[in-house]
Amino acid sequence: MAKLRSEPGFADPDAFYAKLVEAHRDLDDAASAKLNAKLVLLLANHIGDPETIDEALAAAARANSPSA
Repeated sequence: MAKLRSEPGFADPDAFYAKLVEAHRDLDDAASAKLNAKLVLLLANHIGDPETIDEALAAAARANSPSA
């Protein structure tokens, strides 16, 4: 049974995107990757449910595959 919410959950997705872009401003590629990794780990910890995290990992992998 799917636990991962895939419907929009932001009241203002553009505001979130702007904050995400701003967090990466002036970072080199390594620092940007480190910020992304920290963000993923913090959010995964917040979710806490291994099945939901597995679903999110699978969805992200599918979206990143060459056939996507």
